[in-house]
Amino acid sequence: MIDADGTKLGVISAKDAQKIAYDKDLDLVKIAPNATPPVCRIMDYGKYCFEQAKREKEARKNQKVVSIKEIRMFSTIDTHDFETKVNQAVKFLQGGDKLKVSVRFRKRAIAHPELGSELLDRFKEAVSAAGTVDKPAKMEGRSIVMFVNPKTNK
Repeated sequence: MIDADGTKLGVISAKDAQKIAYDKDLDLVKIAPNATPPVCRIMDYGKYCFEQAKREKEARKNQKVVSIKEIRMFSTIDTHDFETKVNQAVKFLQGGDKLKVSVRFRKRAIAHPELGSELLDRFKEAVSAAGTVDKPAKMEGRSIVMFVNPKTNK
């Protein structure tokens, strides 16, 4: 049995412990019910639950949710369209988001996957200031996929 201020009271019967808690206008809470004998504590359970919820809310407020943004291109993309995609990717990476870059192949373009690999290499060079490659380019079905992480500012 542990008192409200943290002092150990020793082994006490459940009836006496309940009486002590009732006299102090507090609750008797089992901390370790599987121990022999079970460990109980006298505390204000409502206040404890409120503080626990407050701590969890504070922890949720401080964590950063990282989302994965996707940029899709085709193997026959033009230079200005490519630059637009790069600018968008840099904006995503500076915002702290991960990036999935995919190059899709339409119809007969699948016969030349090296064009997609070259395009991703150019893309990697263009965004190297804002991010680093997490997973290198890999062929998945009719597309080549690469993942980019934002650079951390330390």
